[in-house]
Amino acid sequence: MIISSNRRARREYQILDTFEAGLVLTGAEVKSVRAGKVNLKDSYARIENGEVFLYNMHIASYEKAAGHPHDPDRRRKLLLNASEIRKLLGRTVERGLTLVPLDVHFAGPWAKVQLALARGKKTVDKRRDIAERDARREMERARRGNR
Repeated sequence: MIISSNRRARREYQILDTFEAGLVLTGAEVKSVRAGKVNLKDSYARIENGEVFLYNMHIASYEKAAGHPHDPDRRRKLLLNASEIRKLLGRTVERGLTLVPLDVHFAGPWAKVQLALARGKKTVDKRRDIAERDARREMERARRGNR
């Protein structure tokens, strides 16, 4: 069940590979995520000291959480296997590659993030994608109209 998705990610980046990572949250954050109060806009992941952290993911405060409000924009640790972290570390060192979250979802009781290894698109690439999409639509319309 997808809670929130980063729709700009597929438009702004060329997705090379995807990984599913666990998300370390506090109790009130889990309640807020289940309520769908998550925003992935401008969020990214970074590898620091052999651990992966997610930055700029906004999780709104849970109204009914008494006593211990959380920082909505704090960095959050992602849980990946050591082999996956090594693979990501080797690939992110390459020029122009970054880690971008695509969506937040629940797999059973656990909150997960689909993380993408991506390269930023240039304006020319974005225009080409739009032209290809328009051409596919026109072909589909023509095919349906000829029947």
